[in-house]
Amino acid sequence: MTIAVFQQDSYLAELSARVTQVDAEWVELDQTIFYAESGGQPGDTGTMTPADGSPLRVVDTKKGERPGAIRHQLETAEHGLAPGDTMALTIDWERRHRLMRMHTAMHLLGSLIPVPVTGGKVGEEKSRLDFNLGDHQIDKEDLTAQLNALVASAKDVGIESITENELDENPGLVRTMSVQPPRGVGDIRMIRVADIDYQPCGGTHVKNIGEIGRIRVSKIENKGRQNRRVHLIFDDS
Repeated sequence: MTIAVFQQDSYLAELSARVTQVDAEWVELDQTIFYAESGGQPGDTGTMTPADGSPLRVVDTKKGERPGAIRHQLETAEHGLAPGDTMALTIDWERRHRLMRMHTAMHLLGSLIPVPVTGGKVGEEKSRLDFNLGDHQIDKEDLTAQLNALVASAKDVGIESITENELDENPGLVRTMSVQPPRGVGDIRMIRVADIDYQPCGGTHVKNIGEIGRIRVSKIENKGRQNRRVHLIFDDS
């Protein structure tokens, strides 16, 4: 099992860790700051540097087959690493922070559309959420105005937890139909955006929604009789 340090501190950009397993270009560590791809958020990239060597490029991070395992994909399998080696980890911070800003913005978007979420994907430049709208109506300009009003409120984002039994007693907390919180690995991690949003999430987020900056709903697509795909981008204009 890998200690997922990023789940408690999404801002930690450097960390010392020890190699526990090696499988060609895939390396597991005793702890990591690299987010493993899940819930629509891509895995982190960066470098890991052995004590007596040059930096090795980490091109992706994914969950392993064992519960709690996290696998780091190096650019090459010719790295010479072995279990017990000490590594200095560094994530690509600018990329991570953009993903944090975007992921939190998606929680804000979901709070404004009170219907089930059928899918989603977090990206550095643009993201999307799919909604089973039913009879609910949405408007691109109206959503953009409401989102930026929320961002301007600069409210805090916190990490909490509940037990699996508590989640079972409150199934409405799970907004995303296509992704269920992991079971059997302890308490369920919850993200609370002040009085705006509260739901299970294993992703990385900013500490305050004011960090998101201006955002914009760029497009709303028809993906079926009741399904609509809402695209979200940073508004750098």
